[in-house]
Amino acid sequence: MWITGILRRPKISGAQLFAILPLAVVHTMGNLFTNMSLGKVAVSFTHTIKAMEPFFSVLLSAIFLGELPTVWVILSLLPIVGGVALASLTEASFNWAGFWSAMASNVTFQSRNVLSKKLMVKKEESLDNINLFSIITVMSFFLLAPVAFLTEGIKITPTVLQSAGLNVKQVLTRSLLAALCFHAYQQVSYMILARVSPVTHSVGNCVKRVVVIVTSVLFFRTPVSPINSLGTAIALAGVFLYSQLKRLKPKPKAA
Repeated sequence: MWITGILRRPKISGAQLFAILPLAVVHTMGNLFTNMSLGKVAVSFTHTIKAMEPFFSVLLSAIFLGELPTVWVILSLLPIVGGVALASLTEASFNWAGFWSAMASNVTFQSRNVLSKKLMVKKEESLDNINLFSIITVMSFFLLAPVAFLTEGIKITPTVLQSAGLNVKQVLTRSLLAALCFHAYQQVSYMILARVSPVTHSVGNCVKRVVVIVTSVLFFRTPVSPINSLGTAIALAGVFLYSQLKRLKPKPKAA
């Protein structure tokens, strides 16, 4: 976007880059752990574990942002997490490596969200949320590129792909589309994070997981059990309850 002129390139100081580096590290680790989990266990099980994000968000927001949730807000998170877990229960396949990878992605992604929110509060005029995420993405690329080269290396060359019976053009096209879609998703997610609290952002992610499960059922025509339907209903009810509690929460008085 900087090259096309759609977005003005920000002026970044060395101090700002140093402050953003931890965000890039946890962002890279979060994506790495998520993909490790997806490679070890079923998609439904990974999303079941990642439904624990709100709990980590509440904890980290309290520690780093001083945002202490009420008991009612905490209780409203229980049906969300429990509902999503219940909706995925019949598809779950347990694996310790996949379990801990997904759990680690929860911690790293919520650390990124909380630290990003803390940085956004400073309201740097030259660094809005879109530029912040763009810089994080660029830094993450340079952090992950050496790792990808060492672990994959020659495995992704056209010759190796062709010898494996893969269509190189198709692989490259789908990889490019996947990268663009994933970046767009992450970009929108960051834009939302700039406008809501980390906990609300995590609750939205829980709803997204329900949508992923429902979409996969419709697309792949997966049989749906009453447990799946009940879990989805409980999760959506939890989201509604949370939104109502946040709306009824009294606003702090102006100083």
